[in-house]
Amino acid sequence: MQNRARPGWQVGTIFGIPLLIDPSWLFIVGLFTLGYGSDWQTKYPSWETWQVWGGGLAMSLLLFMSVLVHELGHSLVAKAQGTKVNSITLFLFGGIASLDEEAKTPGKAFQVAIAGPLVSITLFVVLRLLLPVLTPDSPLAEIVGTLASINLVLTLFNLIPGLPLDGGQVLKALVWQVTGSRFKGVHWAARIGQFLGWTAVVLGLTVTLLSGFRDGGGGLWIALLGWFAVRNASAYDRFTDLQEVLLRLQAKDAMTRDYKVIDADQSLRSFADSYVLEQSHSSTYFAASQGRYRGLVKIDDLHAIERSEWEQRPVQDITHPLTEIATVRENTPLAAVIQTLEAQQLPMITVLTPADSVAGIVDRGDIVRAVGTQMQVRIPAEDIRRIKEEGTFPATFQLQAIAKAVLSDLDTEAS
Repeated sequence: MQNRARPGWQVGTIFGIPLLIDPSWLFIVGLFTLGYGSDWQTKYPSWETWQVWGGGLAMSLLLFMSVLVHELGHSLVAKAQGTKVNSITLFLFGGIASLDEEAKTPGKAFQVAIAGPLVSITLFVVLRLLLPVLTPDSPLAEIVGTLASINLVLTLFNLIPGLPLDGGQVLKALVWQVTGSRFKGVHWAARIGQFLGWTAVVLGLTVTLLSGFRDGGGGLWIALLGWFAVRNASAYDRFTDLQEVLLRLQAKDAMTRDYKVIDADQSLRSFADSYVLEQSHSSTYFAASQGRYRGLVKIDDLHAIERSEWEQRPVQDITHPLTEIATVRENTPLAAVIQTLEAQQLPMITVLTPADSVAGIVDRGDIVRAVGTQMQVRIPAEDIRRIKEEGTFPATFQLQAIAKAVLSDLDTEAS
């Protein structure tokens, strides 16, 4: 599977890719060791105790080695395409390769998606070919045979055509190729993933209830896998919705006129007395004269001038011309506005009309409010105010990363 990064403990690197272990991995390794050991103790009474439980532990670790090799398949193909792989994480439900960005074309996306299943099916074939040369019913033969079956199941399971599974990534690439829209590909694969996930939840709970909880936990495990699929498919869908919003919305959709226009010819003393000294909070000022905007006035520049000079010097002296400050056009995609704000670490950015006049200003709070409105997510005014004051996007929105991905897609389409 491919996804955003998960937290975990780094235990090493493979081909330069950090390998992380999620705490849930320890639980599932212990559970599998107990399961395999108990089963083999009953099935092979002639085995020594150390063979039973040592084999169970080895089987559990080799199972996750298979998952790791599967994820390496995705990762190495992505690296060959020039994509950075942030990490591979082993956790409760298997493994996740965290890629820095999406594939640039449907063909490349297909290659990354299919690489994992191809590795798993290759492992299955190799292990099956190895099995005839091993002593029947020996611990080694049992481990190799079981591991071969697991890799076959891993291949078939991952090819189910719904996100977050590899089959969903393949479906996304195919729909993208046919429609020309990566967004449509994600939506199709995510919704099928949600449907299949809910089906697994209902099926698993039904099996558990009908068996009177005597199914050994198999039904609950199926339901849990289904719930994991639903959550991740929904996350893919929301992430893509957000990308579309950042492309659809423009600077004019988020901008406000929360600024003051002052006379560029008035004295600094008059400006300070009329606006700055009476303001309880920071404001944005633009200087104008003869019916034209002259530029942005920054309060820090006022304080840098001796007060004894305020009477003689005009506001024009501390005005930054519009040609020298960061600006965007009214029709600039919101993704590009975010990128500019973050790249230059600006508190806000000026929006210009086609005639090079000031249309408004945009800060991070304005962007979050516009995105929330578009996605029908209510964001309290207090949160918007805090975002404006702190000058940072909330981590839950991941707007900077999403904007980067969106602009990368635009660059690819343009080329």
